[in-house]
Amino acid sequence: MKEALVLDFGGVISRTLFETHDLSEKALGLAPGTLTWRGPFDPAGDAAWRAMQAGEMSERDYWALRMRETGELVGETWTEFPQFVGRVRGAEPAAVIRPEALAVIGRVKGAGKKLAILSNELDLFYGKDFRQKLPFLELFDVIVDATYTGILKPDPRAYASVSTELNLPPEACVFVDDQKKNVRGAVEAGMVPVHFDVTAPGESYAAALRLLGLD
Repeated sequence: MKEALVLDFGGVISRTLFETHDLSEKALGLAPGTLTWRGPFDPAGDAAWRAMQAGEMSERDYWALRMRETGELVGETWTEFPQFVGRVRGAEPAAVIRPEALAVIGRVKGAGKKLAILSNELDLFYGKDFRQKLPFLELFDVIVDATYTGILKPDPRAYASVSTELNLPPEACVFVDDQKKNVRGAVEAGMVPVHFDVTAPGESYAAALRLLGLD
């Protein structure tokens, strides 16, 4: 029996920055179409994304590159991810939360199952104040953030920490992430995986609900 849903945050709960270029350009005062990197939505046109997927650069290095490039467009130097995200996301982070995520979170909680977030950079990327603007996060039983643990997915210890805090065996946890390497790590840790397709969020969440017996 699957008793918990363990979600990555960026890309799974929140829409990716690739999907919100229009909002970012408006927040930064840039002309529409200025931001052209599209990651999984146009891998052929994003060499850095392809390099990250090939393991030639880390996810954090990818976003450090995009942070530096975007800052240069507006004549600013950003040294911390929250500066970057705060500028491109604007003052209303709730606007970038996936409605599919909110529906599934409510359904899982209502069914009496547990909820957890396992993120490599929740507070590092978004800033500590970000959580206060998203009251639905109070529905989660556990939030494990490598900003503080220093243990990044796909390290087996990351998955072990969240299952331990949930007081459940790994096989009772359905794990959802948009990065294949993190999904592979979950499989190795004994969790039941869903590779989240950011281009088809509804289908990915439906797969998770089926595994939880909530379809």
